[in-house]
Amino acid sequence: MAKKIVLLIIRFIVGGLFIFSGLIKINDPIGTSIKLEEYFDVFSYDIAPFFSSLKTISLPLAVFLVVVEVVLGIMLILNYKPKFTTYALAIIILFFTFLTFYSAYFNKVTDCGCFGDAIKLTPWESFYKDVFLVILIAILLIFQNSLKANRKFWATGITVASVVIATSLSIYAIQNLPFIDFRAYKVGVNINTAMIPSTNLEYSYVMKKGGVEFVFDQYPTDDEYEFVEMNLKNPEALPKISDFSVWNEQGDFTDEILSKKRVLILISNISKMNHSNFDQMADLINNLKGTEVLVSMVSASSEDEIRALIDSLKWDVDYYMADATVVKTIIRSNPGLMVLKEGTILGKYHHNNTPNVSKVIDLFTAHGALSTSVSD
Repeated sequence: MAKKIVLLIIRFIVGGLFIFSGLIKINDPIGTSIKLEEYFDVFSYDIAPFFSSLKTISLPLAVFLVVVEVVLGIMLILNYKPKFTTYALAIIILFFTFLTFYSAYFNKVTDCGCFGDAIKLTPWESFYKDVFLVILIAILLIFQNSLKANRKFWATGITVASVVIATSLSIYAIQNLPFIDFRAYKVGVNINTAMIPSTNLEYSYVMKKGGVEFVFDQYPTDDEYEFVEMNLKNPEALPKISDFSVWNEQGDFTDEILSKKRVLILISNISKMNHSNFDQMADLINNLKGTEVLVSMVSASSEDEIRALIDSLKWDVDYYMADATVVKTIIRSNPGLMVLKEGTILGKYHHNNTPNVSKVIDLFTAHGALSTSVSD
């Protein structure tokens, strides 16, 4: 009896963690695919060049992995096909454990993305979490004969339904935007404010003298001390956003972008962008002419590519460049749109949901930025 209770608890812990992890990533499959691309880049240099070719299937692979996480977690809790489920979970957790150990030991991918952007774990925390799961799954494998299979029809129905629902939610999140935005650039955030530390940053200084290390809150004036390292004492005070910057050949325009009413058309990669909704974007650009709202293009591509794109589309917009990681972090759409009022994010849109001019004007009006609305 005690063994059954222990196995039941383990099933719920392991299954619950896999379901939670999968649901967090189903919320943002593109974020998971970006993380996989990071791993493939590292492995292509450190292990074998062929890993680089896997980047082309990173998105479908991400969808497969997050759906499998959720479904296997549900199957384990239901005790549906326990032998298959435990072996499948063992393979997946060994794969994840390898990734997290590689990240931690070699300091290559410093955020495994285990729980997406919702919960940030250090590489070693991620590894220890996976080791904990390895132990629990190993126990299930050892006592798998004690796991009596649930062969009831409703268990099969729930499993099939979980596959369909998880896959559908993943596809919906890809074609739109994440259901919940856990990133620093979510709607309501003022980028100007988010780039300022919440309080003064405090550091400790590790110094060495006579072969002995000392830690000081203030940098010592004694020249006999040899500097070893400087550590931040209050990392929670760090700015939530530290990498937002836009520029072009005329210089840095970050302050300019964050000081006016703007609609930014964000493109992480011109060569890989979707062209299907440019007509709606063109209508928005044309209808915003003569208003206080300026439209700008921000892309992580080269200036030549950006100018060529603007010329081919015949858009009357200014353009800026930005880091690709920043653009991908801001919006999970290529292209996508972000509405800014003096640095405050009023709205973010997938290109499939490009807003009309009335919606944009209403956004500003609702925040007291404009006094009148405009009809299409």
